[in-house]
Parts: sequence; C-alpha cells; structure tokens
Amino acid sequence: MSQADSAMPATSKPNKLQRIVKKCYQLPKALQAFALSTVFGRVIKFAGTAGVEVLELKGERSVLRLKNRKKAQNHIGSVHAAATGLLAESATGFLVGIHLPDSKLPLLKQMQIDYIKRSTGDLTAIATLTTEQITAMHNEDKGEVTVAVTITDSAGVAPVNAKMTWAWIPKKR
Repeated sequence: MSQADSAMPATSKPNKLQRIVKKCYQLPKALQAFALSTVFGRVIKFAGTAGVEVLELKGERSVLRLKNRKKAQNHIGSVHAAATGLLAESATGFLVGIHLPDSKLPLLKQMQIDYIKRSTGDLTAIATLTTEQITAMHNEDKGEVTVAVTITDSAGVAPVNAKMTWAWIPKKR
C-alpha cells in the first residue's frame, strides 16, 4: 500500500485525480515533480501560468513551490501577495482534491492570510490534513475542513500565516 493510499479509508476507491497522481509516481523519481506540476498546471490554469510547482502530493501532505520570477513578483521584487495566496490555495486545494470522491465538488470557502514580513526568494507551501479530516471527506455528503498550510521562503522564514477552509458538496448530475 502506498503512502497516498494509506490515508484513504479502506472502503474508498481512488478518485480520478488520485489515479493521475499515482501514475505520476510510477515514473522515474527525476520526472515525478515535473509530471505532477504539468498535470496540475493544465487543470488549474492560473497556477500553471504563475509557475506553481508540485513537489510532493502524498497521503496527508502536499508540498508546492513558487519561484520568485518576474511573472509572480510585486513592485519590490518579492513574490506578489496574490501569488502567495495562490500558492496556499493550490497546496490545500490539491490535497483536498485527491481525497474527495469523484461524486463531490470542492469549493474554497475562506482564505485567511496574514502577511507578517517581506519574503526572500522562492516560497514553499506545505499543507497537511488529519486522518479525521480525510475520513470526513469520504463519509459526509457535505462538509468543510480547515487545512493547515505553512509557507516558508528561501531564508527559511515564514513570511505569512495562512489557513484555508474548503467545503464540499455533492456534484449535480
């Protein structure tokens, strides 16, 4: 059983996104992050345009990076506030997305981002879910989870405090 599967309730079958992620992890290690980022960028166009990279998406954790490039910079040369929000949303949303059954639709309900200080260089976001949150996504028709996300810059400093609340509802047929 893979780490990605270990956080899934035993009665659940993998959703479409999780099946795609699993295929990416079957590639040679050197290609996995590139494949995950390519898939993610095609599904979430804005994140692809900004250059959000998926470094890890397994089990209860995702790790995404946004390099400090011109297309994502603000007027002072650091990663733009909106791009930082995109990174946090992407890290949490992709993680929620691999755990929701195909019959449910994820919706961002609330973004809370407190900008503490100017960032230096690239940003890395690590989002995590608990086993209880994952179980709720599988067992409840409607619900919500607040997903923890830590964002650090190249200096190892956390320039923002962020949390995202994701809801889910049944997809209309």
